[in-house]
Amino acid sequence: MIKKILRLLPVLYCLLFLGVASGQNNGKELSGIKPFVLRVIDEIQSAELSEKRILNIYLPEGYNRNDTLKYPVVYLLDGSADEDFIHLVGLYQFNSFSWINRVPKSIVVGIATVDRRRDFTYPTTIEKDKIKYPTTGKSSRFISFLKKELQHYIEKNYKTNSSKTIIGQSLCGLLATEILLTKPALFNQYIIAGPSLWWDNASLLKKSSELLSGTFKQKIDVYIGVGKEGLVPGDNPHVMEVDANLLAEKFKSTNSKSVKVFFGYLPQEDHATILHLAVYNALRDLNPPPVTNQ
Repeated sequence: MIKKILRLLPVLYCLLFLGVASGQNNGKELSGIKPFVLRVIDEIQSAELSEKRILNIYLPEGYNRNDTLKYPVVYLLDGSADEDFIHLVGLYQFNSFSWINRVPKSIVVGIATVDRRRDFTYPTTIEKDKIKYPTTGKSSRFISFLKKELQHYIEKNYKTNSSKTIIGQSLCGLLATEILLTKPALFNQYIIAGPSLWWDNASLLKKSSELLSGTFKQKIDVYIGVGKEGLVPGDNPHVMEVDANLLAEKFKSTNSKSVKVFFGYLPQEDHATILHLAVYNALRDLNPPPVTNQ
């Protein structure tokens, strides 16, 4: 046995040497690697929410604090790096390429999620949901955070123009819908995908709004997208795509000439996959190419 080990020693020595040399080479190679930076990680202390919130911020190519250019801002709910931030930033970057030129270069502000049920739902009358989700019903605080704190912070610290878009899917879509109905002037573009309108037995669908009045003058563009998402949980039967269509029809019934509404039904997508394609379609529909005289 000892003789066998002695015969193997030269081989083991060579393997050890090769391993060390390889490690050294890898170290040299790695030393020349530079990180790919996609975002700025910022944070804001919120008095409205009584907590600190993390912001993932994408600054478009060419962004320079010292020039005079200003950019539209996209506020993305569920904006953590492991949520929807990375893939939606890619959509905005792609659609802003000069050979596509569908959207202007934009700042994307991803708001990292803390408690979706708390922040994105209004108070419910459904007792089972109150028990099942005890933190729910604080959307008014989150909307105040957006209006009084976050927008001011972004406008103060980044080079923004007056264009503001909000993107939300599922419960985030419910919140975006609530803002659109109650404080429509907070944003001028709304992209809503697979909204959880079933919350509180779809009471939001019955809510009135100044947006529906002929006296509403602010230009608002709305895209509502939904997949084949089916029945929702709970005792009150609701079908996601039916509720989304009812919402689109509600907004289309507005007497205001400054409100445009687009609806997309994407039957090959479900609740898990609807967001990406819905946003891609929204960027196309909300930004049609200029009409040219031929």
